[in-house]
Amino acid sequence: MKRTRRPPSGIGSIDDPLRPILGMSGVMQGDEDVIPHTHPRAQLVYASEGAIRVNTPDGTWVIPQTQAVWVPGGLEHQVCAVSPAEVRHLYIDQRQFQALPTQCSVLEVSPFLRELIIRAVSHGREYLPDSPAAHLMAVIGDELQALEPSPLYLPSANDRRVVRVMEKLRDDPADNRGQEDWAADVGASGRTLGRLFLRETGMSFGQWRQQLRLQEAVKLLAEGKGVTEVALILGYRSPSAFVAMFRKALGKPPKQYCMDPVSAQPD
Repeated sequence: MKRTRRPPSGIGSIDDPLRPILGMSGVMQGDEDVIPHTHPRAQLVYASEGAIRVNTPDGTWVIPQTQAVWVPGGLEHQVCAVSPAEVRHLYIDQRQFQALPTQCSVLEVSPFLRELIIRAVSHGREYLPDSPAAHLMAVIGDELQALEPSPLYLPSANDRRVVRVMEKLRDDPADNRGQEDWAADVGASGRTLGRLFLRETGMSFGQWRQQLRLQEAVKLLAEGKGVTEVALILGYRSPSAFVAMFRKALGKPPKQYCMDPVSAQPD
């Protein structure tokens, strides 16, 4: 399916020290990408509905409604919808906050932070200094500085043999061939391929494939597929094996991990 590409908004390039955080919202269809770009402000990308993927030269992040992607200022990135998504963006002047992440990362979105993001976006770019909206932005800055990164991250590589394996696994995440089989496919020994994966990504071949499957699982769940169907699509022999892997890696079962942070709260 051919994807639609659209230009960035340009808000991330606004230099306005009196407004340290600027908000914007929009809807992305499941086949839409924003053209890769950079801007001085950092960016928090959050899909209040649906799921999105953020690509950078270093790797890829796929996130459901429980998470947001943090992109430091000056880093080239591309936002893509992996299902129809309602996306909210915060553009942050890092000069005014001292403890923000310096690397692209996925951050957990609590119900409290979700409501802050939604309210901030409603104020957009025109709020007055020392107004209630300005105080809200300061609270958001405090919350962001206290967040811990999530482990849902898929690094990229430069070595052509590793890239070839990555591309084939992205095309078919259910391919269960082992490291030796993949090594023969790209003209290397199993030991060499394993060493290359560690050098290029900081992960073993098995760890990288599991991260890929986790990201694919988040995408498929966001599209409304059931746990059993996702498990079979990703090559697991049973749903229980898939759920056990997911819970061990991300600390929650699939349905709970991808559930809206407000819906996930007890009555």
